[in-house]
Amino acid sequence: MANLRVHADRIEVHLTPTERALALRSADVVIQRDDIRSATITDDPWIWVRGIRRRGTEVPLVVAAGTWKYHGGLDFVAVKGKRQAVVLELAGGEFARLILSTSHAAELIDRLKLSAEETPAAED
Repeated sequence: MANLRVHADRIEVHLTPTERALALRSADVVIQRDDIRSATITDDPWIWVRGIRRRGTEVPLVVAAGTWKYHGGLDFVAVKGKRQAVVLELAGGEFARLILSTSHAAELIDRLKLSAEETPAAED
């Protein structure tokens, strides 16, 4: 499974060598935290895969890795079996959505949340 690293300004999706080969991608996926509109945990990631595979590998209900094209843009998918996954809806950048299998979905969502101290106070 891909290794996700959450930083203050970005999220890095480090792909294993096998995932890189399956996704036909040489570079890791990096998204800016400001681009994340929503994050959802799902027990069935396959229902979130939309469009047609543009580049990558898919064996239905077994593995999907790569880029999927739909009428509104591109999604990046790294899904294995029926494992729990995180779906990140994005506002800008290379992809409109990331769908990633992870055994640490709840922890990832918690790390993405901003605490009240980090949120700027509104001024009148």
